[in-house]
Amino acid sequence: MLNNPDLCYQAIQSKDARFDGWFFIGVISTGIYCRPSCPARTPKRENIRFYASAASAQQAGLRACMRCRPDASPGSPEWNVRADVAARAMRLIRDGIVDREGVTGLARRLNYSVRQLNRVITAEVGTGPLALARAQRSQTARILLETTDLPVASVAFASGFSSIRQCNETVKQVFATTPTGLRSRMAMSTFKYQQNWNTQGIRLRLVGRRPLNSESVLQFLSVRAVVGIEAVSESSYHRSLRLPYGYGVVSLTPSALSREGPIFVDAELHLSDLRDLTTAVSRCRQLLDLDADPVAILMALGDDPLIGSLVTNDPGRRVPGAVDGFELAVRAIIGQQVSVVGARTITGRLVMAAGEALPHAYGAVSHLFPTPSALITLAHDDPGIFSMPASRRQALVALAEAVNSGDLVIDSGTDPTELRRALVSLPGIGPWTAEYVAMRALRDPDAFMPTDLGVKRAIETLNFPRAATQLATLADNWRPWRSYAMVHLWSSLSN
Repeated sequence: MLNNPDLCYQAIQSKDARFDGWFFIGVISTGIYCRPSCPARTPKRENIRFYASAASAQQAGLRACMRCRPDASPGSPEWNVRADVAARAMRLIRDGIVDREGVTGLARRLNYSVRQLNRVITAEVGTGPLALARAQRSQTARILLETTDLPVASVAFASGFSSIRQCNETVKQVFATTPTGLRSRMAMSTFKYQQNWNTQGIRLRLVGRRPLNSESVLQFLSVRAVVGIEAVSESSYHRSLRLPYGYGVVSLTPSALSREGPIFVDAELHLSDLRDLTTAVSRCRQLLDLDADPVAILMALGDDPLIGSLVTNDPGRRVPGAVDGFELAVRAIIGQQVSVVGARTITGRLVMAAGEALPHAYGAVSHLFPTPSALITLAHDDPGIFSMPASRRQALVALAEAVNSGDLVIDSGTDPTELRRALVSLPGIGPWTAEYVAMRALRDPDAFMPTDLGVKRAIETLNFPRAATQLATLADNWRPWRSYAMVHLWSSLSN
């Protein structure tokens, strides 16, 4: 986008929300930066500068617009499409790794030196990982200040700042006010901080791009809900989260659709440690695929002779993600050649046998998914609990041992090609499982499973001549959005 400033200015003039998160505009005459869809009067072209991230705009000395809230824009979909080191670094920063392990930890995770990594990221987004993490902390602080009545000191440390002074200085620079002043600008919110048992509750809204069919994702997850770690009630989906500093429970509810304004999903989080807020929000966004670019997908697939009508009839459909890579891989192995109901039953038994019980149940959500070491111990002590063929049990144990030893990492910073190679090298894991894990755990938009039974059945029902024999050629036309093509094919069966 930044290579075409005229196109960027056209997006600003039309207040096009599709470009929110793709880039940010800095207005040098006022000293503020905005999202492209800011409702304020469009500034003169000579007074505008374009930035790849909110962090680079902040580093240029600009403060956030309090009208359009640019820090609350959906994430750039570019980092989901790409798999290079810059994209993987951006995804890890969004998950909070810099707050937990510093830039050194980020570089170590990507097998780069700190100097090399700084050079790569700065070349891509105009600033380094520290500034990107700082911008993320300021956004977390704003959320906590506006949606809770937590003391400012607690907000500072929960947002990832090392001191109250650092939080005060950052908030003042980014928002041109103090934390107390930022809080006083807001009307009395109905979303209040709550403390229940050992957790602290926060309600917020996860913004997505239009069009958004969040109900389809939540329905997909609800059908596969595993007893103990997931539950469904009316229109909401609930599940537990294993987080770096503790645990959490989240409830996700689609918002009522409106013709104008942002579209979002209501999220109610209960966290044992507020320092996990940034990570929890990032993983919920990944679960719902909120940072996708539905317009780009529609333009690429809408005219396809096989699936074009499916895409145009439901352009907001997303690819369901995952909140934990290891959990998703375990469930994918269990689901091999087993019905959804059967896989859900077997997984529920493993959760009850090896999962960690929460101090207090939140409705039907009572456990965390088992850790790799817990599954290894269970396989040794009580192999009978694994109601599956021996080869599949061996595959689960091999996966758990590889993850437990650190030889295999399944998170947003993993290269999809390397993950596929590592998974198929394990006993009992084939290409279908590797593609499924890459699609949901790594958010790879171009994963594809030509042998998938659902894909084959969907193609048969579409009555497209020679589709079954020409699937490889047809699928090549869907690149780089083959994951979304598969989701639309699966949806045609349920419809």
